[in-house]
Amino acid sequence: LLSHFSSIGFWGLVNNAGISTFGETGWLPMETYEKFADVNLLGSIRTTLAFLPLLRKYKGRIVFMSSIIAYFTLGNGIYSMTKAAIEKFCDALRLEMKKFGVQVCIIQPGNYARSTKIQPPLSAEEIWSELSEEEKAVYNKEYIQERANFFNSILSEGSNNGSEVVDAMVDALTSPAPKARYMVAKLKEKVLVFVCALFPTVVMDSVLSHALSK
Repeated sequence: LLSHFSSIGFWGLVNNAGISTFGETGWLPMETYEKFADVNLLGSIRTTLAFLPLLRKYKGRIVFMSSIIAYFTLGNGIYSMTKAAIEKFCDALRLEMKKFGVQVCIIQPGNYARSTKIQPPLSAEEIWSELSEEEKAVYNKEYIQERANFFNSILSEGSNNGSEVVDAMVDALTSPAPKARYMVAKLKEKVLVFVCALFPTVVMDSVLSHALSK
């Protein structure tokens, strides 16, 4: 593969692979955490390392699909964890690649669940059936139902205009001066990121706790 590209040049790499699920920390088995780290984080790193020689040679671009959920979480901490990790990988890579003329860009979409289908709705029964006996002893079905309803309502509010994210990816690949980060999100989502970045953690925890208690 690399020998084929080396004969025609190689300009851009887009790391877009990702999976998502919903669930509180103890609801998910270790195997699920390992799978998410392997796909969302290590998958992008593997691809980047494989193409890095060509990207340096042709002074290309590397684009990573992150998410505003890298800044906060509302019931899908496992997804948030992997996106926060890929952001830090990109921050290191972006600085290291400057001397080679390779530019690294991060796309940070808001809620586009209706466009991507990355996260299908989950029923309370599905969640309950996957819980360990220890977790079933702590939580009840009513709580699981409330959390499922909450998360599914967030999914239903997602934008179905995925072309906005694609446009950001195209700009990252083709602009003479691409941005380091493209946040493609609704105003209220950007406000959440702003609060998370600039206010003390206790403030953000209060905001998210209020949202989760609705």
